[in-house]
Amino acid sequence: MSVDTAARVNPSRLHTRELDAAGILDPYLRESYERCRRLNAEYGKTYYLATLLLPPEKRPFVHALYGFARYADEIVDDLESDLTAQARAAWLQEWSAAFLVDVDRGWSDDPVTRAVIDTIHRWDIPREHFTAFLHSMAMDLTVTEYSTYDDLYEYVYGSAAVIGLQMVPILEPSNDEAYARATDLGVAFQLANFIRDVGEDLDRGRIYLPLDELAAHGVTREVLERKVATPAVRAALAEQVARVRMLEERSRPGIAMLAPSSRDCIDAARVLYCGIVDEVERQDYDVFARRATVPMRRRLAVAGPAWVRAVRSRR
Repeated sequence: MSVDTAARVNPSRLHTRELDAAGILDPYLRESYERCRRLNAEYGKTYYLATLLLPPEKRPFVHALYGFARYADEIVDDLESDLTAQARAAWLQEWSAAFLVDVDRGWSDDPVTRAVIDTIHRWDIPREHFTAFLHSMAMDLTVTEYSTYDDLYEYVYGSAAVIGLQMVPILEPSNDEAYARATDLGVAFQLANFIRDVGEDLDRGRIYLPLDELAAHGVTREVLERKVATPAVRAALAEQVARVRMLEERSRPGIAMLAPSSRDCIDAARVLYCGIVDEVERQDYDVFARRATVPMRRRLAVAGPAWVRAVRSRR
């Protein structure tokens, strides 16, 4: 079955088979994992496509981690609409504390977090990765810009690097070095997002690029807010693209440290998600004119051969 065919299969039926393969039999847990799968399919199309390259018994756990991250992100975005900054921070702190209590007791009544807590305990994923994630979610309520890359990295570590660290146990590494390389890849993914979404983030009052590095090219917040791809803006974005490529290259040896059945999923995600910066280059760094996206033909060209390799590795 091709990736294109797999994507057209009734998703609920496909997920039922995945849950069975993963040994997830409790009806409440199955419902929660299905909610997470839908979040992944709706908001993370590239990730979702890559997840299909994993063995069926691993997919629900990846859906749970992505679904939780997306769920928390949506909560933060919703909070911004009608509460004061103090009320937003207080609400998120209470929600985060309740989640961590649920992690410790091994169960949640929340229809989404129930699946991620089950995943945490099945795969012995360190609690600290989730406290770092929730710390970054809290930062997003109050921090609107970052003076240096080190400042930005504090946010990116919790918002992206730990997602990779959470996934590594599920991907069954053969070497602990895989965790450092997963950190690199997670950061590369997030920085690619930031480059693509400069205009959208400005609309939300935020800049996720280091201000000192922008200033080195003569670019200030005021310059960015004009939303014109001047030569200075293009040069500043090219520097950020170079960092994504450096991190991507540094992450690549980590893929060979994963179980053979996990490698094609992560390699496809690497190619497709870091491919965002290729599209940014193709439109000459004009991230304000249109959103840079990897074309479907490119996604299928990467995923098709990867699907064949993934099936062979399972045999």
